[in-house]
Amino acid sequence: MNTTPSRFRSHPWAFLAATLAGLATATPALAAWEPTKPVEFVVPAGTGGGADQMARFIQGVVAKNNLMKQPIIVVNKSGGAGAEGFLDVKGDKGNPHKIVITLSNLFTTPLATGVPFNWRDLTPVQMLALDQFVLWVNADSPHKTAKDYFDAVKAAPPNSMKMGGTGSKQEDQIITAMIEKAAGKKVTYIPFKGGGDVAVQLVGNHINSTVNNPIEAESHWRAGKLRALCVFDKTAMPYKTKLTPTQAWADVPTCASAGLPVDYVMLRGIFMPPGATPDQVAFYNELFKKVRALPEWKDFMDKGAFNTTALSGPEFVDWLGKNEQMHRVLMKDAGFLAQ
Repeated sequence: MNTTPSRFRSHPWAFLAATLAGLATATPALAAWEPTKPVEFVVPAGTGGGADQMARFIQGVVAKNNLMKQPIIVVNKSGGAGAEGFLDVKGDKGNPHKIVITLSNLFTTPLATGVPFNWRDLTPVQMLALDQFVLWVNADSPHKTAKDYFDAVKAAPPNSMKMGGTGSKQEDQIITAMIEKAAGKKVTYIPFKGGGDVAVQLVGNHINSTVNNPIEAESHWRAGKLRALCVFDKTAMPYKTKLTPTQAWADVPTCASAGLPVDYVMLRGIFMPPGATPDQVAFYNELFKKVRALPEWKDFMDKGAFNTTALSGPEFVDWLGKNEQMHRVLMKDAGFLAQ
């Protein structure tokens, strides 16, 4: 007995096509890639600093908002000015369950140490934001403005002013070298392990100044322990909520406009190990796009006074190449390149 429906008997190819179409409809499409085990989030810096705070914030909001099925585990690998973390990720080729948050030590560490690493050894995912640097002094400092501070550096005996910063031959010391060049006067740079330590040293008046990221010193500023003199960016910060009785981030002038001709911003970006596939990169790009759309992210950006520029794909790669070259020039001028 022929069980083929009557409407298909004279057109057997139509029956076959209908059958295949039904099978295609019944078969679910292959799911896009997603993590199948916990994701290790490497921080190539110490605890308490800006990168560490951002990574732990992301860890929390991803879990709170159920943005992925697997948990994120933050791991600090700060040895060798972050080389420990970068080399770990570089050496884990093809592991999609590992990501790294990068500072500008992505450029400075290999240039300063000669460690066998370059940002091209990793898979770029996304620029989350750019972090600012603020010139900070103790609230009891005689320096009320950036010009006051700059004039004091120029007038002081060489190396008598003490600048605290995170690490050696990294962002903080590069900015210090730029200030020295503009002032024509050397200061004593004192390295600490992380931005949290740097802020505490300034609160204790053990150093004269720091160039900490906003988020690293914000709580001490709110508490009236520190004074923000200027931000090392070309434009002022847009955040107008008062964080102290008299100031919002928007009230902090740019250093150049305040008489200190220096500007510098720092990367906060995400990379994967080499060998990541396009669908794996796409998963993390979509994840961080969702994170950046959260109201909690906006609050985090406001609190830390970030420059909210975000990039991915070819635009991000182009930015990385240009900034690597900029750091090579700055570090050569400062005498920080590995011999």
